[in-house]
Amino acid sequence: MADLVVPQLGESISEAVVARWLKQVGDAVAADEPIAELETDKITVQLPSPVAGALAEQRAKVGATVKVGEVIGSIAPGAAKAAPAQPPGVGKPIEPPNQPTGRHPSVGAALSTLAAAPLKSQTPPSAPGKNNGEPTPAEVAARGGNGGGPVIARPDESGRAAAPEAVRSSIDKDQLLKLTPSQRANAREAGSLPAKAAPAPSASGAAAPSGPSEEARLAAVDPRDEVVAMSPLRKRVAQRLVQAQHESASLTTFNEVDMTSVMDLRAKYKDTFEKSHGVKLGFMSFFAKACVAACKLYPGINAEVVGGNIVYKKHYDFGIAVSTPKGLVVPVLREVDTLSFAGVEKGILELAEKAKTGKLALADLSGGTFSITNGGIYGSMMSTPLLNYPQTGILGMHNIVKRALVIGDEIKVRPVMYLALSYDHRVVDGKEAVSFLVAVKERLEAPERMLVEV
Repeated sequence: MADLVVPQLGESISEAVVARWLKQVGDAVAADEPIAELETDKITVQLPSPVAGALAEQRAKVGATVKVGEVIGSIAPGAAKAAPAQPPGVGKPIEPPNQPTGRHPSVGAALSTLAAAPLKSQTPPSAPGKNNGEPTPAEVAARGGNGGGPVIARPDESGRAAAPEAVRSSIDKDQLLKLTPSQRANAREAGSLPAKAAPAPSASGAAAPSGPSEEARLAAVDPRDEVVAMSPLRKRVAQRLVQAQHESASLTTFNEVDMTSVMDLRAKYKDTFEKSHGVKLGFMSFFAKACVAACKLYPGINAEVVGGNIVYKKHYDFGIAVSTPKGLVVPVLREVDTLSFAGVEKGILELAEKAKTGKLALADLSGGTFSITNGGIYGSMMSTPLLNYPQTGILGMHNIVKRALVIGDEIKVRPVMYLALSYDHRVVDGKEAVSFLVAVKERLEAPERMLVEV
């Protein structure tokens, strides 16, 4: 029997989420054929079969978080065999939404049981010692807890049918997320969902001071609102963003840059550049080369904290943020200091195409020393980019807007971009961060400095 082991997933990645099983138990597989997809906060990785044979076991459900080195299944060498019984939910893909708005399917069995449960007629209570044909407690215990018959929903004091405990307990958080607004309203009216969250009692019997549970908060969502389950990728991204905030001392400094010289140079040579190199001359190459020059002057921006040590990187591998259908990824452009403007533009274009088509490899996402993100393409005027942990610096570009600037003793209208540098204050002092951003500004306002490397 060959184990399916979660492989090394890249730098700083220790876990992944099982996105889906590509093979079910009993299916024949070839050596190196993808068996499952593992989703990290960066990319989706396919887990190949180590040998030819049949999938014998799935130990992790879809949506489960697994660690690097963990065994999540096994392959039986040889021909495919009949599929053994699996625990409920294992290997089953997440059901797609049945509505274009993103709402999930109904709870199904729980609501069906609730709707089908007959109401007991409201007759006066029987005399003591009689059970009106219902099983006695001893009989209920002997028959497995429910007398062998259906679960009955009894009316509460208002005459409304109270949800049977078997149904109430079956509607957990995951099922609540799958309810449409109308289903939530119906379930709440039927009594299967609480209208308000009841505080949990403490050990002394008093109500605990903590707030309502997640299940109770979901149950109390207004029926007009839409509840959509957070994807595993989005959950992991959220965790890493919080980690970056907790484990670094992040600050942001700002400056503005007059883009006149860059825009004039680009307009003058863009057609010739594209004919010569087969790629368009964009703004990113100017910013990447300016950041390399500034990083050489202020090395704390191109560094990393490892325990009680600072590692100053002597290579310049820049992460370039790219938007994809699954979210933001930051592939790494290697050795930017050795690349020409055409090399930078070609490298960025190649990484963007791989990101959008899902062909990024783990090597494309690891080892970055500094990052650049361009919110300006979406119209952002100003932002505070979050550090791409464990890096110590990230530059945020923004939109270019005509503004009034004082040039000499005159007020002139110039194309201006606001720049933002977020930095880790554990490594970088304010003076160094401000000086770095000024160095970038000076090279963008006089791009010929980058050609002669001054």
